[in-house]
Amino acid sequence: MERRHLFALASPVALMALGACAGPDGSTGGDGAGGGSEGSAPSDSGAAPSDDGSATGTSPSGSDDGTEGFASDSGGDTDDPARAALEAMSDREIAGQLVLVGVMAGSAPSATLATEHHVGGYFLLGVWKSAQAVRDVVSAARDAHANGVAPLLAVDQEGGSVRMLRGDAATRTASAEDLGTQGPEAVREAYTTIGQDLAELGLDCALAPVADVVDEALGDDNAPVGELGRGFGTDPDHVAGCVRAAVEALTAQGVAATVKHFPGLGRVAENTDHAADGIIDDATAPGDPMLAPFAEGIDAGAELVMVSSAIYPQIEPEVPAMFSRAAVTDLLRGDMGYDGLVITDDIGSAAAVAHVPVAERITRLLDAGGDAVLTADPSITAELVDAVEAYAAADPAKRERVRESALRMLGVKLSPRRG
Repeated sequence: MERRHLFALASPVALMALGACAGPDGSTGGDGAGGGSEGSAPSDSGAAPSDDGSATGTSPSGSDDGTEGFASDSGGDTDDPARAALEAMSDREIAGQLVLVGVMAGSAPSATLATEHHVGGYFLLGVWKSAQAVRDVVSAARDAHANGVAPLLAVDQEGGSVRMLRGDAATRTASAEDLGTQGPEAVREAYTTIGQDLAELGLDCALAPVADVVDEALGDDNAPVGELGRGFGTDPDHVAGCVRAAVEALTAQGVAATVKHFPGLGRVAENTDHAADGIIDDATAPGDPMLAPFAEGIDAGAELVMVSSAIYPQIEPEVPAMFSRAAVTDLLRGDMGYDGLVITDDIGSAAAVAHVPVAERITRLLDAGGDAVLTADPSITAELVDAVEAYAAADPAKRERVRESALRMLGVKLSPRRG
């Protein structure tokens, strides 16, 4: 399979040298509402929000000639489908690529999300028990975007209690905790099944696997991961092997993998979907062994990394990781060499970011070096896309920042792997 990214960190060993989404049974905890967070979970009978989720290696070109907007007429490499698509887009179409919207079970996305806001994609929320219902939503979403680039279609399907797809929509797979006790080959087998199920339904992206290492001292008191059995274990090297197996298995099925929730939710007490307190990790720092599973997932070919909304004072005090330039640009992109698509956990309904004005939830991500937001609340879509348009129009550097992120999104969607 073609490797589309180059990474500076190739292994946990290399990382050492440098110095959460959903809930039980289809839940939406951490990665809950579409992000990739911690989480509570919906019961089999209910629809609840869920968890959520490339690089080209170079920044997109664009003129700095002061022309309005950020769609360049200067050409570019038209042999690259992603860049060619970018150059053909209007300002608003480019802005819309940076927003992924949740679709609750039993519903369908509004046509205006495609026709007016040109959103980059959708992720399934709640419990979907019918394969036909999923196929219908996939078909409707693609039809709505028929005049442009097809949307990225994602689902939080980790196994165990965190499965948005159930019934005849997907095969039941064990939790990460159970798989971790069996080892990487069991993980590979389960994630091959998950990848096959998603590909069969026309879904492009798994908002999985969880790369968080649960602190042994917390165990089940770690609400986003440990309590829900979402982690592969407490040893970073073991978890790294399991994450690699999951990413490689999904990739082999043509499904984009998302490692989450960078830089880790295994050391916090509370779930960022439901709490604004108890979400500080005082220990994780650059060069921390707990980062090894993220490095391994990146090296294995993960096309997305989900960044958490918890706070890491050893990286940047008082700033949620998704809004932290030290976390995203310096650590993830710099030290760890990742140049792929960086997405948020849910920013629509999550308690951890409820105090942040809606527009800032996406512009602060862009300033940090991230790319796209997930919102479980479709009602804020227009405000998010408007914010990106205004941000890009503010100055040439910000216009290029937006184009760079849109190019990463298009790179995932138009990858030969999606064929």
